[in-house]
Amino acid sequence: MAHAFGIGSGGTRLPPRTGSPASSSSSTSTLAANVTSTSLSTPLSTSSLAANNTTTSLSTPFSTSSPSGNLAANSTANSTTPSNTTATQGRAVFAHFIVGNTYNYTVDSWSQDIVLAASKGIDAFALNIGSDAWESSQISNAYAAASKYNGNTTNAAAPFRLFFSFDMGSLPCSTASHASTLQSYIRTYANSTSTFKYNARMLVSTFAGESCRFGASTLNQGWTDAIKPTKPPTNGPLPAVWFVPSFFVDPATFRNLSVIDGAFHWNSGWPMGNYNVTFGPDQSYISNLSGNRTYMAAVSPWFFTHYGPDTFNKNWIYRGDDWHWAQRWELLVQNRSSVPLTQVVTWNDYGESHYVGPIEGIQPMSQGWVNGFDHQGWLDLMQYYIKAYKTGSYPAIAKDRVFLWARLYPVNATASDSVGKPANYPWTQDYLWAVTLLTAPANVTLTCGSSTQRTLVPAGLSKLKLKLSTSCAVNATVARGASTPVQFSPAGFNFSVRPPSYNFNAFVAASPP
Repeated sequence: MAHAFGIGSGGTRLPPRTGSPASSSSSTSTLAANVTSTSLSTPLSTSSLAANNTTTSLSTPFSTSSPSGNLAANSTANSTTPSNTTATQGRAVFAHFIVGNTYNYTVDSWSQDIVLAASKGIDAFALNIGSDAWESSQISNAYAAASKYNGNTTNAAAPFRLFFSFDMGSLPCSTASHASTLQSYIRTYANSTSTFKYNARMLVSTFAGESCRFGASTLNQGWTDAIKPTKPPTNGPLPAVWFVPSFFVDPATFRNLSVIDGAFHWNSGWPMGNYNVTFGPDQSYISNLSGNRTYMAAVSPWFFTHYGPDTFNKNWIYRGDDWHWAQRWELLVQNRSSVPLTQVVTWNDYGESHYVGPIEGIQPMSQGWVNGFDHQGWLDLMQYYIKAYKTGSYPAIAKDRVFLWARLYPVNATASDSVGKPANYPWTQDYLWAVTLLTAPANVTLTCGSSTQRTLVPAGLSKLKLKLSTSCAVNATVARGASTPVQFSPAGFNFSVRPPSYNFNAFVAASPP
């Protein structure tokens, strides 16, 4: 779906939704070499980070004046001292969940996802609901699973909630009668103890919806009639909601939308061009949300979709280089005083390759680039950042860990693939991206074939990268004196110069906890 103020793609599900990509613009090391040392306590500008030996800092927003800067350093070491932002209670982290991919789910399936998500610090699933009639039964299953989880006394201190993200790229919204579907869901689940409440109201969000009128003459009046009607519908008044939609509109128009209680910036999860992610898009929303309105940020690890014209006609990437998953989280930690809500995009959108949950359910014809590319290795790294986002302090590291991800094929290689290379493919480079969590300084070695990098890395979180150029198997080790606490050769993590297709998905692995 093309939008005037950013490209929106709310997931891949059936029935099809189309989209347009953002326009494309065009070996042994030591501690001193190829290292960028950073601390989490002062501002980081993205305008000039090309030097291999640059000391920078990270506690206030990234500068947005020059988004074209790039991180050329091979390693970034971050201390885990607290951010200097003021601690504020009540921050919550959600995961966007495509209900349209759950046709074969049972209550037990939902329970497994809820237990896993809750264990990583997720507070609720934002249930993306489309127009398929069977989805209502899966919503019922989801609530049954959440109720079961919350009924366990061991989970009482951190219950897991659900709320609705109405997918307005799928749900009809041109006539007044179309509001009945939304109203039915709100009425049915508003009083459930498993529904996420914000400011004592049922939280409701959307994907898109800026074109909806529900029979009214304006966007604001249409949505007011649909979910905040001044005249109660024939079947009675609606429960009060806290409405934080993802409308793809100029944020300057928020002042004209009295129906909204906040805004979710879907496209803040990735850079919209060939540059590193910044806090600028978030700030544009925040500065236009006056009064008691709520800002919800997006955080997403990756984006690649590869559908031909005969299916969804979606074939592009967003830039995920330079440890994007980690960098986006660091921005949210640094600016946590301005970001009360964060939504992970997504738990299970396989078609766009930004899933962090298990590969299960019914895929939307994405098996060709998803099967074999499990992303759960990102979950524990996410958990580390979530604790910092919620508390203002990075947690102590109890065990040495290594997190690795990369594309498995060269960006410029040729494949036999009728869909063709994805739009924006020049935005990515052939590197292995690594993040380490170390209990104490250690030598970290990244290896793939003849490409090797050995770096003395400090305690805390550090970022490293390794150039990939020949077919090889990825390996990482952490050595400290005579001890090797991590020796990690992930199964299947093989870079190949002969791609079977144009698969730009990320292969992700994490050393055992």
